[in-house]
Amino acid sequence: MKVQLFIPCFVDQLYPQTAFNMVKVLEKACCEVHYNTNQTCCGQPAFNAGYWNEAREVCGKFLTDFVNPGYIVAPSASCVGFVRNYYPKLFENSSTHNQVKDLGNRVYEFSEFLTEVLKIENYGAEFNARAIYHDSCAALRECKIKEAPRKLLRNVKGLEMVEMNDVETCCGFGGTFAVKFDAISIAMADQKVNNAIATGAEYIISTDLSCLMHMDGYIKGKNLPLKTVHIADVLASGWD
Repeated sequence: MKVQLFIPCFVDQLYPQTAFNMVKVLEKACCEVHYNTNQTCCGQPAFNAGYWNEAREVCGKFLTDFVNPGYIVAPSASCVGFVRNYYPKLFENSSTHNQVKDLGNRVYEFSEFLTEVLKIENYGAEFNARAIYHDSCAALRECKIKEAPRKLLRNVKGLEMVEMNDVETCCGFGGTFAVKFDAISIAMADQKVNNAIATGAEYIISTDLSCLMHMDGYIKGKNLPLKTVHIADVLASGWD
């Protein structure tokens, strides 16, 4: 099966190893992975900041970059949710309407693709730790992803998964929200992190590195006994 990679800006710049680990997992599942080096941003930052015209230009380029047919897989429910839910608003009543609709049907978050398209839940990973899974707002509310990551993590050898209180509560990142309302954002991270620590977990796992980056900053600032890791990094562990 041919798969096109969509690597979000912050993953490319800050967490490239997660992208490489996603490729490892996909290739282990016998996917033929392709990466268009012309790709840039999906346009979400500009859109969320209210610059819809500027966002439309970036999104138009995204449509061109992924014009080839076939599945598109990304390690970010946030970006996938944006493409699925907001591209139709940006390109409403335009000549690209059908192209946008087709794109929305082809783009998948990584864990969602593994379970719903490939229909494989065990990738032979081993990760010896106690962990909680964090439902990002984008995964849970925009992509309707709840069980897919948990199914995958339950099949990781040595990984003990526990649930924390208020698991569906936002971590406080929210893109520009964390900049504009930093005090509220930090308080939300404090609540989320302390709920995780109360379970005795060593790791917070999620589909979204934006959430993990936010919580990791809080964790390191407080020197707390907790680490963050993307689900792709977990699934690529233990079988090098």
